[in-house]
Amino acid sequence: MAKGSEMAISSSWEVQRVNRGGSLSQAVVEQLERRITSGEAPVGSKLPTESELCEAFGVSRTVVREAITHLKSLGLVETRRGVGTTVLRNEAAEARPAVHVSPRTVEDILQVLELRLTLEPQAAELAALRHDAEDRRRLEARHAEFVAAQAAHSQARREDFAFHHAIIKATHNVCFDRLYEPLSDSMIPRAKLLSADIDPRGTARYLERVNDEHVRILEAILERDGPGARAAMQQHLERSRDMYARYRDS
Repeated sequence: MAKGSEMAISSSWEVQRVNRGGSLSQAVVEQLERRITSGEAPVGSKLPTESELCEAFGVSRTVVREAITHLKSLGLVETRRGVGTTVLRNEAAEARPAVHVSPRTVEDILQVLELRLTLEPQAAELAALRHDAEDRRRLEARHAEFVAAQAAHSQARREDFAFHHAIIKATHNVCFDRLYEPLSDSMIPRAKLLSADIDPRGTARYLERVNDEHVRILEAILERDGPGARAAMQQHLERSRDMYARYRDS
């Protein structure tokens, strides 16, 4: 079957095989999320098995597992041993790291994100095109450190900054680095939150989503997909901006 053609997993499931020119897990997520949020996969229904999804999309088990992890971080599905993956809801549940954020703090966060949105998507594209073997090792190491910090139930602020800083370094443009480095981990929105306002459960779900977005960015960079890296970084930062803006509006 040619790439891009449709494949029916069952009488009610039909998907497009994934084009290997971009992020595989993102492409799988987009199709599955669309089916769930549109109601085509109703609440209580089961997703096809892991092996069926691998065959239908033409991807590895790792890609399918990353996609399911993303859907779980959105609160759309749950996976239980011996049962499989079941649709919980048709609308994504927003993961928020804090119960309350003061209006002044929100404005500080949004201003920093405005700056980052002008800088980091371009940096991600340049990193995809220019990174060398040392950059690759650094990016993978910083990502692993973020994952470890997340698993240890920390706020992963320092590790988050270090991952983004590694991308900046991979541009091989000293001007990017000189502008970025002085910001330190204070540029990570969670660094501005008061401990009393933090929601541990919400933070755990939020960091799952951040990690998923980091994976998409990292995949695109390491595959030398410049436009894909730019788009993944843009989506990552815009999602954060939009989420914090809702604290201002609530």
